[in-house]
Amino acid sequence: MVKIRLRRTGRKKQPTYRIVIADSRSPRDGKFIEVIGQYAPRGGDKALNLQTDRVNYWLDNGAQPTDTVRSLLRKAGVLKTRHETRLGRQLTAAAVPVAENAESAEA
Repeated sequence: MVKIRLRRTGRKKQPTYRIVIADSRSPRDGKFIEVIGQYAPRGGDKALNLQTDRVNYWLDNGAQPTDTVRSLLRKAGVLKTRHETRLGRQLTAAAVPVAENAESAEA
């Protein structure tokens, strides 16, 4: 099974991670197929760099992201755009405010 996961690089106490495509049986920092991005948790605003076309390619071909990579993809907006293109429309509706729900429930 092919996974999208993090590969640790960087110095001690200053981690940076590469987002890689790897076989699930290979070790964390071992053999990988392709590098598709970088994540620097201490990087601030520019912490995440992704090649979204390659991410979508691998997700289409059945690669499973780990939980951490899934949350990074969600923050980058990749999963939302994939969902919107699958539905064939733009989702622009925001969450319904709580006050409106309470009023409609009382009525």
